[in-house]
Amino acid sequence: MSSNKNALIRYKTLDKCLKNKFKKYTLEDLIDECSEALFEFEGKESFVSKRTVQLDLQNMRSEKFGYEAPIEVYERRYYRYSDPEYSIHQISVNENDLKAMNNAVQILKQFKDFSMFKDMNGVIQKLEDSIQSTNQKSIIHLDKNEQLKGLEHIDTLYGSILNKKVLKICYKSFKAREMNILTVHPQLLKEYNNRWFLICFHKNSMMNLALDRMEEIEIDEKTEYIDKDFNSDRYFGEVIGVTVSETQRPKNVIFKVISKHVPYVKTKPFHHSQEIIEEDETGTTFKICVQLNFELERMILGMGEFITVLAPRKLKQRIARSLKLAAENYTSETIN
Repeated sequence: MSSNKNALIRYKTLDKCLKNKFKKYTLEDLIDECSEALFEFEGKESFVSKRTVQLDLQNMRSEKFGYEAPIEVYERRYYRYSDPEYSIHQISVNENDLKAMNNAVQILKQFKDFSMFKDMNGVIQKLEDSIQSTNQKSIIHLDKNEQLKGLEHIDTLYGSILNKKVLKICYKSFKAREMNILTVHPQLLKEYNNRWFLICFHKNSMMNLALDRMEEIEIDEKTEYIDKDFNSDRYFGEVIGVTVSETQRPKNVIFKVISKHVPYVKTKPFHHSQEIIEEDETGTTFKICVQLNFELERMILGMGEFITVLAPRKLKQRIARSLKLAAENYTSETIN
């Protein structure tokens, strides 16, 4: 058992003894009570030292954990709370605590209409009531699209990952003419650019499925679930977005940003691998090491004329082609 859990059990035990009005406790008694409580919890002999209990009492008296417990020694040997109504489970919070909790509630309230947070509605209301939260306007706004198609599937997908269930998903991609039925082993739910995706194992590889292209979902009880021990940080470490190739190696992508927009790219890097290669009065040249995918292209195109891709040549040509086609949409013949 962790030392933190041990300490919590000791504090709870000491609190019970110190507020007991009908029994006197010496330091030795408190040591015995803590040892017995740990024995009951762990099922094995646990001896708590005198030094440990003395430190616990000192911590409870101090501001370290916010207790400031009024522990006194009376008749030169017995321990108790000088305030008979005190308990570490009934400590009050100050004005700063209330403000911090209220801010947290305001953030939680932004999620309560989201399907997977519906069960939190009552909890949030209790928090508001208990801290006497005011109806202040929210000062933090999280970008979300509650009308996005496919959000109704989140609860089912979340539950299948949690309970390790195989799914049969009726799926129709934007490119497909007909719907496919895919048997998948769900590993992770991921949000990117205000869209949700299911990262799952299908046949012999990982794949991502957009929730807004799922038509029907049912649990496959007959197929044994394959747990890939999925590490999301490692899986998405070499990409921007959600499109990952298991065969493509990451490339050094070099691009130049004009001076006016350099601060935006410096303060919000394209990727964690981003580094500066060169700087002058015209702009800054950056390098990132990522796989070439759709999301990378969208990000670059989103900066329009403020960015120039220098390498690799394949990406440079694709961006140039996209910009050329975009420019053709604004020729003099079409602008009327």
